Amino acid sequence: MLTNFTEIKEILARTKTIAVVGLSPKENRPSNDVARYLMAAGYTIIPVNPGQSEILGQKCYAALTDIPEPVDLVDIFRRADEVGPVVDQAIAMGAKVVWMQQGIVNEEAAQAARKAGLTVIMDRCLKVEHAALA
Repeated sequence: MLTNFTEIKEILARTKTIAVVGLSPKENRPSNDVARYLMAAGYTIIPVNPGQSEILGQKCYAALTDIPEPVDLVDIFRRADEVGPVVDQAIAMGAKVVWMQQGIVNEEAAQAARKAGLTVIMDRCLKVEHAALA
């Protein structure tokens, strides 16, 4: 598991487009707060939530594999037991990094992602890490 700040800094510097899986339209939800922060930091955010058509002014997709453009990083706001299919989609779409938010750990999914060549970060908040490095 990545814990090195240098590695995380390199990932964030290379990343341009972030798909946020489980992005809530509710402003008080952590996923919405993190996505707004990342947008303000200059990243392109692509919401993934099957129950929504638009979040934060961006077209929302039902699944990662529905996104028609390349995605660098997949930020996951789902329960640990729901991460496997998301990681499978991240692999299928050619994402480079899978980031499981704070409190989310799924070793089986992480192993599958690593085996497919993706970088995996688990149990860390993307907003917190970015702010610490900014």
